[in-house]
Amino acid sequence: MARILVTGGAGFIGSNFVHFVLSRTPHTIVVLDKLTYAGNRESLTGLPEERFQLVVGDICDAALVDALVADSDIVVHYAAESHNDNSLHDPSPFVETNLIGTYTMLEAVRKHGKRFHHISTDEVYGDLDLNDPVRFNESTPYNPSSPYSSTKAGSDLLVRAWVRSFDVQATISNCSNNYGPFQHVEKFIPRQITNILAGQRPKLYGTGENVRDWIHADDHSSAVLTILEKGTIGETYLIGANGEKNNKSVIEMILRLMGHDETEYDHVNDRPGHDLRYAIDSTRLHEELGWEPAYTSFEDGLLATIDWYRAHPLWWQRDKAATEARYTELGR
Repeated sequence: MARILVTGGAGFIGSNFVHFVLSRTPHTIVVLDKLTYAGNRESLTGLPEERFQLVVGDICDAALVDALVADSDIVVHYAAESHNDNSLHDPSPFVETNLIGTYTMLEAVRKHGKRFHHISTDEVYGDLDLNDPVRFNESTPYNPSSPYSSTKAGSDLLVRAWVRSFDVQATISNCSNNYGPFQHVEKFIPRQITNILAGQRPKLYGTGENVRDWIHADDHSSAVLTILEKGTIGETYLIGANGEKNNKSVIEMILRLMGHDETEYDHVNDRPGHDLRYAIDSTRLHEELGWEPAYTSFEDGLLATIDWYRAHPLWWQRDKAATEARYTELGR
C-alpha cells in the first residue's frame, strides 16, 4: 500500500486516475489541484474519505509542494494547462504551469528521494501526414507546434535532465487523445455530445480530416498504474489503443449513436496550426510491461462516454454556456 500524490487530480485525466486507483488498489491518494476552470471538485465526489484527500493549491508553490511530497511515497504529475486553443490565445499560463510547475515538482522529489511519474502527450512529437503509415514511438524526435505542446515537450526534457543529472527516480508516459467521463466541454468529444444534449448542432473544425488516436481514460489510467508497478526508471512509454479516427468520422459516429442523422453538424473555422494526424505505437508498453487496453472498440467506449454525459447534466451544464460563448467569439 502506497501514499500517492496526484497533481491535477481534479482535472479530466487525473480524476479518472484517482477513481481507477482507489477502486482497484489499497493505495491512498492525496490530490493537489489549483481548481482552475478545468478542475472540478465534483469529479472527486463519492471517494472513500479514509483513503482520499483534496488539497487546493498551486504546483508552483514550492513550500506546499515540498510538504506534500515529503509525506508521499509516489508522485504522479498530471497537472498541466492542456487546451490548444487557449494556448494560442494566451501562452503565459502554459509556461508557468507546465514548465515552472514541473520544475517545482522535480526539485521536491529530488530533495526527498520519491518516485515520480510524469504524464505527457503525443503532441510533443508534432504531427504526421494523413497517409503516412508511420506512428510515433519512443525514439521519435520532438517537433511541437503550439504553445501547449512546446511547454509539454519542455517539461518532458526537464524530467529527463533531472533523471540523468540528479538520479531522480522518474518515468514518463506520452499518451494519445483521451476521452471519457469528467472531460471539460471545451474538448472535442464532450463538446459535440453536450451540444446535442443541449439541442445545439455539433461543430467540426475545417473539413474534419485531422486524425487523432483515441484512448479511453480508464485505459490510460491502467497503463499509468502498470508503468508505476513495472516500468524501468528513466524510461519513456507511449500509451495508445489503436484508436485512429478522423474528426469527421467521430462527429458522425456521435450523432448516429445519439439517434441523429450523421449530417446534422456545422463546419466552423479551423484552428490555426491544426496538427494533421497523431498515431501512437505502444508496442513497448505491450511487450515489456504486458499492458492491454480494456476498450478495444472505440464505438463501445464512445457509447459509454455518451451515457455518462447524459446521466450527469449537472456536472457539465455549469460550463457549457460560457464555453460556447468563447468559441463563438473565435468563430469556432
